[in-house]
Amino acid sequence: MAIVRWDPWTTLPSLQDRINRIFEEAFPRGAAKDTEFAPADWRPAVDTYEEGNNIVIKAELPGVKKEDITIDVKDNVLTLKGERSADTEVKEENYYRREHSYGKFFRAFTLPDAVDPNRIEASCKDGVLKISIPKAEAAKTKKIDIK
Repeated sequence: MAIVRWDPWTTLPSLQDRINRIFEEAFPRGAAKDTEFAPADWRPAVDTYEEGNNIVIKAELPGVKKEDITIDVKDNVLTLKGERSADTEVKEENYYRREHSYGKFFRAFTLPDAVDPNRIEASCKDGVLKISIPKAEAAKTKKIDIK
């Protein structure tokens, strides 16, 4: 068995990611730039991943109509905001438990420079919003043959 030297700096990026996530949740980046602070009553769950030549953002938005969702891109920040309304009015004292979130939501995502903001597409199916962000031509890997 080989002895592996421990490097304390290898865990630093993971710690930095956690700290960034905490601050992103507390102080969304896009809101400060727009000079309007977008208060959020709840935060939709979001997955971000790469699919072919696209970066994909999927947000769970059950019960939110597509007319109530706004997607904006400004200064390489994609903002997703909207509102989910309560279906029926029930008095607070009549609830046994209330776990569904209602009201405004806001999420901001910093996009890499190597995307084409003019070709972003969005679709909504079964309460899941899918945003496809195409990578710019410069971001695609080009294989160079050695002569």
